[in-house]
Amino acid sequence: MSNPKQFDCGIASIGLKFPSLGLSVDELARVRGIDPDKFTIGLGCETIALCARGETVVDLGVDAARRALERWDGDLSDIGMIAVGTETAQDMSRPLSAFIAEQLGLDGAVRSYEVKHACYGGTLALRQGLEWKQSGAAGDKAALVIAADVALYGEQDGGEPTQGAGAVAFIIDKPLLASVDVRSFAWSKPAFDFWRPVGESYPRVEGKFSLDCYNDATQFCFEQLAETRGGIDAVIAEYEAFCFHVPFPKMVRKGVNRLGEAYAWSKEESSDFFDTYVDPTMDWNRMVGNCYTASLWIAVTNQLAAHKEGSRIAAFSYGSGYGAELLSLTVEAGAKHPAWLADVESDFAARKMISGEDYLELRSEGKPKLVTAPEPAVANL
Repeated sequence: MSNPKQFDCGIASIGLKFPSLGLSVDELARVRGIDPDKFTIGLGCETIALCARGETVVDLGVDAARRALERWDGDLSDIGMIAVGTETAQDMSRPLSAFIAEQLGLDGAVRSYEVKHACYGGTLALRQGLEWKQSGAAGDKAALVIAADVALYGEQDGGEPTQGAGAVAFIIDKPLLASVDVRSFAWSKPAFDFWRPVGESYPRVEGKFSLDCYNDATQFCFEQLAETRGGIDAVIAEYEAFCFHVPFPKMVRKGVNRLGEAYAWSKEESSDFFDTYVDPTMDWNRMVGNCYTASLWIAVTNQLAAHKEGSRIAAFSYGSGYGAELLSLTVEAGAKHPAWLADVESDFAARKMISGEDYLELRSEGKPKLVTAPEPAVANL
């Protein structure tokens, strides 16, 4: 097993941000004239996080970053890299990192760029921040890594109930909250399972094919990990939680079912594994929907807050196109007091739940007063 503390770097601070509006999938089903069970039971969805008019992915990324920076013992002058994983690009040339850095006042001797690989981009940005530190190129500087997205589909598209929005920010420096193993397990295969051509507002999805790609990547990444541990039973014994990219919860369940088939588990064994190690990781994901690059890391930050020092967490990242990677994290002493829980609690408390009619109006060309961003319940950090 690789030593996660070998290079003495990892996650030093965390910030999360969710937008100001929410819509239950029951309400969406009602106004679309669809049986809500198709969304709640069929997909496992509960609530969609939505941006109000004027609220953007830049706002989400900036607020998540400010929260991470506020509770870190360094300052902006100690940041030497800002990398943003996203598929919600604001410009075909100017990186989203520039929009965010501008709002933060971050400039000077800083490496700044955007990472794109569908939902996998946030994980790539995180790995690059870690590897930059591990290489020694960073010197005494830290990296600010952000995964931020607003996921929207065309009206009445099959993906509409899976929409979501959110951002997760990390300071990559000393491993105060979590260390990340140097070795990870990647898999890729070029495919058109989900993509958005230049000039088109919404993605195109080959649903069944995308599910097959996700399942294949799950199996191949876990097989690599199992080979290094002496089998899948040793893997299960090592980890306290298994976090997955969450396009929607039922898709994760199908990925676990593929693992069960690969390792000849009974249906009961697959269900027990899912219920014990996977399902609890998705509590926040069900409240915000698919946040693309942030999706996996919402689940991971949930579990960093839930487990004691020394616990091991597996993180499976998937991005259409496709690329995948399985990482291992160890909970460190600083996670005993998970300050980022306040981010989630305050955002959910301040969030305005809208009706299906409000949602339809929000999606229209007009700008309804009813769904403008509310005043925050607490000041942003």
